[in-house]
Amino acid sequence: MPGYENLSRLDLTYREDVPRVRTREGVEIYYESRGEGTPITLLNAFFLTSPSWRVFTEQLEKDYRLISYDLCNHGASSHVAEEPTWDEHMADLIGLLDALEIESTYLVGVSTSTILARDMAIKHPDRIKGIVLAGPVFGPKGMRRQRQIQRAWLRTLETHGIAALYEHLYPEVFSAEMNEFLGSPGFLGFREAFSALSTVEDLGNGLRRSMKDDHKPELLAGIEAPALVVVGDDDFLLSPTGARQLAEQFPNGRAEVMPTAGHVPYVDDAETFQDLVHAFIQGVDTDA
Repeated sequence: MPGYENLSRLDLTYREDVPRVRTREGVEIYYESRGEGTPITLLNAFFLTSPSWRVFTEQLEKDYRLISYDLCNHGASSHVAEEPTWDEHMADLIGLLDALEIESTYLVGVSTSTILARDMAIKHPDRIKGIVLAGPVFGPKGMRRQRQIQRAWLRTLETHGIAALYEHLYPEVFSAEMNEFLGSPGFLGFREAFSALSTVEDLGNGLRRSMKDDHKPELLAGIEAPALVVVGDDDFLLSPTGARQLAEQFPNGRAEVMPTAGHVPYVDDAETFQDLVHAFIQGVDTDA
């Protein structure tokens, strides 16, 4: 069953006692580490910050070490003049893992950060045990549709600001069931949280960066790591059929569809999402 009560406990505050990690010249990364065991690194989309993961990963924290962090130019990490490329985001992630003495990790990407998870699995296979792609922004044929949607979001942001962007993407990104359940109070409350997450500049830079990926289906054939594609059956971007077709393009991939969930499925049902991740990791470790 969906667990929207998690949203009422959403804590977006940063921990002041956490030291930043220097990953490149002029770049320090804010991160959080919770739990112990096999490491899972949680990758933010450009609309999210690392604290937002806490209430949606409490079960996983009991069995695994969870690493979350803010991408460079977002949240509490360093802001630099030029928006980092995907290669620079990968360098930051490698630098963070090295600093934390993590030899290899599972990656959980959501929305735009599924690009980062995919590229890490392609270019740094020795560091990746497996990848979970939640609401991926690329499909079995490419990502033209995603770029078209993000261009529209970017125009809304540049013309009317963050509040208008929120009103534009809310009914697209979040499921119909969540929208009905939360009603107007939830819509207004979540808008306040969304507006506090980022700036117009950060969001604009993130949207422009995510549109510069040129996904080709044949890329996935070179990924050695096991892959789990997770979509809600109310995802506006990738259908259950598309998710299954996408998973088939990985040498070792499978798909899971979460009923009534939207583009960010763990928000709709954190418990089911965590169960899927836990089962995936158990299966990979058993087969290793």
